[in-house]
Amino acid sequence: MHYVAVALLLLVAVTFSGIIARVLPRRLPLPLIQIATGVLLGSVFGVKIPLDPEIFFLLFIPPLLFLDGWRIPKGAFFRDLRPILTLAVGLVLFTVVGMAPFIHWLVPAMPLAVCFAVAAILAPTDPVALAAVRGSTPLPPRLRHVLQGEALLNDASGLDVFRFAVVAVVSGSFSLAQTAAGFVWMVAAGVAIGVGVALACAYALRGLGRLGGEDTGIEILVSLLVPFAAYLASEHLGGSGILAAATGGIATQYVNLRGPELSATRMERQAVWNTVQDVLNGVIFVLLGEQLVRILNAYLGPARLSAAASDWTVLLYVIAITAALLILRFVWVWVSLYLTRIRREIPDTRERLLLVTVTALAGVRGAVTLAGVLSLPLLLPDGSGFPARELAVVIAMGVILTSLLLASFTLPPLVRRLPARPQMAEIGDERGARVAAARAALSRLQALRDGIEEKDEAAEVEREALDYLLDLYRRRLARGDSNRQQRVWMLARSEREFHLDALAAERDQLFRLRIERQIDDELHRKLVLEVDLIEASLRSED
Repeated sequence: MHYVAVALLLLVAVTFSGIIARVLPRRLPLPLIQIATGVLLGSVFGVKIPLDPEIFFLLFIPPLLFLDGWRIPKGAFFRDLRPILTLAVGLVLFTVVGMAPFIHWLVPAMPLAVCFAVAAILAPTDPVALAAVRGSTPLPPRLRHVLQGEALLNDASGLDVFRFAVVAVVSGSFSLAQTAAGFVWMVAAGVAIGVGVALACAYALRGLGRLGGEDTGIEILVSLLVPFAAYLASEHLGGSGILAAATGGIATQYVNLRGPELSATRMERQAVWNTVQDVLNGVIFVLLGEQLVRILNAYLGPARLSAAASDWTVLLYVIAITAALLILRFVWVWVSLYLTRIRREIPDTRERLLLVTVTALAGVRGAVTLAGVLSLPLLLPDGSGFPARELAVVIAMGVILTSLLLASFTLPPLVRRLPARPQMAEIGDERGARVAAARAALSRLQALRDGIEEKDEAAEVEREALDYLLDLYRRRLARGDSNRQQRVWMLARSEREFHLDALAAERDQLFRLRIERQIDDELHRKLVLEVDLIEASLRSED
């Protein structure tokens, strides 16, 4: 199938699955619907999509990790860096060391080195799948930040261990000293290159902006190219491309704080990246469903797996390995909880058990596991087949689906039972920040009004406009007055609802004017955008 046709078909499949998710009477996690759409393409329509793991990694993983690094709250990330590293590095190594012997014991036909590779590729979790399976059930902020940070960093650690294990299988030798040195180099080079590429692109754009003004289109295009540049440069120099993409996102956010862009750039870039994220995530799960059909047809036949396992035995392997992964994660999180101050902050044993259970179930596998296991080489240097490759692929696919299903039906009800605790609150005082911003606006507006000395009609108009804005900001500050707080907040809420109704009427009238051809498209788009922006600012207070 032509690549253009494949791309269009995948976009249609993602759109179709999104429509189905909205019209179903019972809300189901979107990844499951997207996987089912992929299964439908592969089984009913006979679609076969060629999937090159290297291309898959390059197109999907860098932009998603870059976006995760860009958007993750940096204050929360560095505040909880210790538990994040405990999960992202410690848990990955603990999983590899614990799962590899278990898989080898469970599946004797799979060599131990291959078992280490399978364990390493099963270790990373997927934040996209986690966000989708919990749906509209929000996690406590601190727990969400820790899980996001874990998923951001454990991809690099898991994939690097996976690559070393594959090299050991291919070469037939393993050196702990060389592996440790190589791991340190991959991490250091990945971080340095990711930060360097992000800084270079950002300051180059800033220099161009001083010469000819900021160009929103170029800014957005460069932001889309940065993760690929960081990934390719790091891979070329022997570093971790995954870690380079993630750290590039973190560095980009800090650079943007030092040189704010135009508001139009921020809004349009956010819209573009939201679309890219939704499309890439959807395509990943559609591909997962389509590849599942191909793998079941190709690898579960008696002629392919008879030496290792039957179809039913493979199912038992998947269940046993998923259960073992869950147990190892539960044990690691429980022990880690006792070694941190969180144990003192959560004295109730039942509450701690619930928190550990939610954290364990949140270890959903997804895109990185799929891409990694499909990247296993077909042949060894001597021309023989990679040992137990088919079985490894089937097991990994089964674990992805099982973890998705398990989290989809158990995580939302457990999350709803988690009590809200102060230590899981967001960093920062929202009301204090709003008050400080409003006072800065008041100071600027008052200075502007005091600077108007003319007595003509234009000056009166300016004073009237400034008085209106000053009154608006003073009312906003009055919400923090404890004596009037309840009444003012009720007044603001009512005013907001009336304002939203008025904006809806404005929008309807603008569409009516366009339909009646009293205004043209350009003016219509401009006026509707103004209404939409005001409505978005009002709804952001929900």
